[in-house]
Amino acid sequence: MKRKIITAIMAFSIISMTTVSCGDDFIERDPVYTIGSENYFNSEQEYYNALIGAYDLLQSTYANAILGEIASDNTFAGGESATDVIGWQQIDLMAHTSVNSNLRDIWRWMFAGVNRSAYILEFKDKTEFEGREQIVAEARFLHAYYNFELVKWFGAIPLKGDARFKLGDEKTVPRSPVDEVYASIESDLLMAIEDLAPEALQVGRADKAAAQALLGKVYLYQGKYAEAAAILDNVIMDYNFTLVDDYASIWEMAGENGPESVFEVQYTDVEGAGFGCLQCSEGNVAVGFSGPRNYEGPLYTSGFSFNVPTPEGAGIFEEGDLREDVTILDMQEWNAETGATYGPGYNDTGFFNRKYIPRTRSVDAAGDLNLTNPNNYRAIRYSDVLLMAAEAYNRVGNDVKAREYLNEVRRRAFGDTNHDITASGETLYSFILEERRRELFGEGHRFFDLVRTQRAAQEIDGFTAGKNEVFPIPIEEIEFSNGNWEQNPGY
Repeated sequence: MKRKIITAIMAFSIISMTTVSCGDDFIERDPVYTIGSENYFNSEQEYYNALIGAYDLLQSTYANAILGEIASDNTFAGGESATDVIGWQQIDLMAHTSVNSNLRDIWRWMFAGVNRSAYILEFKDKTEFEGREQIVAEARFLHAYYNFELVKWFGAIPLKGDARFKLGDEKTVPRSPVDEVYASIESDLLMAIEDLAPEALQVGRADKAAAQALLGKVYLYQGKYAEAAAILDNVIMDYNFTLVDDYASIWEMAGENGPESVFEVQYTDVEGAGFGCLQCSEGNVAVGFSGPRNYEGPLYTSGFSFNVPTPEGAGIFEEGDLREDVTILDMQEWNAETGATYGPGYNDTGFFNRKYIPRTRSVDAAGDLNLTNPNNYRAIRYSDVLLMAAEAYNRVGNDVKAREYLNEVRRRAFGDTNHDITASGETLYSFILEERRRELFGEGHRFFDLVRTQRAAQEIDGFTAGKNEVFPIPIEEIEFSNGNWEQNPGY
């Protein structure tokens, strides 16, 4: 089932563009066939193909995940040198400006996802067929997902409801205030929840629980704690999610889409378009980037040594925490155990993100191994839901529920009840935030957790309050808007 939705992923790529031939004989060609709203969305299959195209951009969120770590206090940018992927280096130092191709990628790729989702929503009523409500609901989920990424990264963004953005809109459509963006996301998710199936129709597609969990996160980011607690409790009580006993098993191929997976971004080992089009890759590019350089040894393969855990980050685990060795690969210990070696890169600490490290695969695996890692991104895990619910309940004064959900995560982490937290109030709140860091280390959430809890300035070197909570709008977009959009403060 996973392969079915992924291998068909490019089926919609021609819907909003005209395919032309390159070369001197272009004018000798017959006019090409253009797919557009006038001659599309006439059947269930065409809506389904469009939905696949909207899911496609999820794979480009590898950039969001890796930069969500690099921007935080969890990891250094790493790489070969101080100029290797310069945009990542600048973000690591909080020295980024609006001239940053990596931030531009996130802006463009997420808006591409918004537009592909909106294409379905714009023509949701064109053709009747059984199951249309489900496809429209999934499009709303994706529309919300991409807009949530954009508001997290850039703050105020342009909105156009259920309609697509078209050339020229950048000069007339304003950036909507953050509260309006969140209201739009909430609206999309509430409508999606009404029509989404309780269980995904195919592996990798959104279901009701995924939309409820995302809505809970959206509420949490706004400080709407009562609403967050209620909807997250629905996910906990109304579905059969469980924490697997073996934390290490989550990150292996056999652990994908498992009993604690609320929503995963699906990747496969199909060869993409190469380094010139990383968003075209069907593999999880972040995994290859995060692997140890020139690695020789068992279980893992080489990468480019980006996103290396800081010594402080690698040291956050308590004695007896079973997550430590699963999360952090200590190369000095690994060398002593197995004889494995690697070539230290820039900012080398000897630590690597073991959750998303390249695993050894068949020698006849297709394509560039650094671009075809099939490791799914666990976008929303059940433990994340439990910890978000714990935080929300603590903030509304229900510490009994908060401790219950926090300790459920800790009991899996330690394999006993001896490490249960008994604190209340602000002390409990701090424990919950610390637990989020340990449980979700290396998964791309840390920077945004620090920002939304107003702790970024005290934890991230170089962070300037009132500026670095969001990233700059790419300079190209500001220029394209012809003065319609103002840059974020401080940039």
